[in-house]
Amino acid sequence: MRTFETLILLSPELTTENRDTLLASFTDVVNRFEGKVVAVDHWGMRDLAYPVRKQMRGYYVRLEYTAPGETVAELERIIRISDGVYKFITVKLAENAEEEVA
Repeated sequence: MRTFETLILLSPELTTENRDTLLASFTDVVNRFEGKVVAVDHWGMRDLAYPVRKQMRGYYVRLEYTAPGETVAELERIIRISDGVYKFITVKLAENAEEEVA
């Protein structure tokens, strides 16, 4: 399993409820495909360096998760077809995630 990070830029016009629903669907995709969400960081509303879809502000969320590579492909597919998502980027943080010792 590898550790990935996906940074998502959401529309500033989304309500808190809609935003939470979107993020819940993204975490469900990771969990459904044998992954584990490590962290969900809400960076909040920020000014953008340039207009994106005629907006100068956006809501940033960072997802950190461990999952096989196929999970990332499915998560990105779901993000692409979701309304309210302006941009996203996924990066690999570590080659092999350390297994938790129980």
